[in-house]
Amino acid sequence: MKLQKYTLQHLLCMAGMLFCLACTEDQPKAVVVAPVKAAKNPFPYYKDIEVKPGLNFEIVSWGKGVDSIGGYQILMSDSIRSHYRSLAVDRKGIITDAWNMDLDNDGNPELYIQLLSKRNVSDLNVFEYAGGDFNKISFPSLNSNQKKGYAGNDKFFIKNGDLFRSFPVKDAADSTKTITKTYQYRLSGNSFSTSEGK
Repeated sequence: MKLQKYTLQHLLCMAGMLFCLACTEDQPKAVVVAPVKAAKNPFPYYKDIEVKPGLNFEIVSWGKGVDSIGGYQILMSDSIRSHYRSLAVDRKGIITDAWNMDLDNDGNPELYIQLLSKRNVSDLNVFEYAGGDFNKISFPSLNSNQKKGYAGNDKFFIKNGDLFRSFPVKDAADSTKTITKTYQYRLSGNSFSTSEGK
């Protein structure tokens, strides 16, 4: 009986030691990960504009050398209809913003690409996507009356679904004061008209 008791104790002790040895494992070695250099974005400007689910326009600008000279591309993806189009455009200026509107309410999206053409002078390129193609719509330049006192620093903005442009000018009555001129743009039949805003 004593022999059996010691044998059982030895067996249990050996089983416990084997269990302890089986449960130990080497600590994992530390993995050294080399820092990954972030790839430089090859495009100075990129924006994805979703008009409606499945219909997207991507604006991508490119160019080497002088920032204000290059090109941009408008990529249209209609994933619902499996229809894709693109338009390449030369640019003279730096793209600062792009957005979608339907200013003439004809159901065809218009893309507005804002360019900084000089150090402080902004301009718009406008394209309507209709009938499977891009149609350029000429955005009007400021006429001689509107240019009086003009020195740049334009701001384009949308208010209540309308497009406006504002910029500071020197007050004709008091040259020490600066006033802000605002113009509203309307689109009809792919032609813009301008009126002085309030």
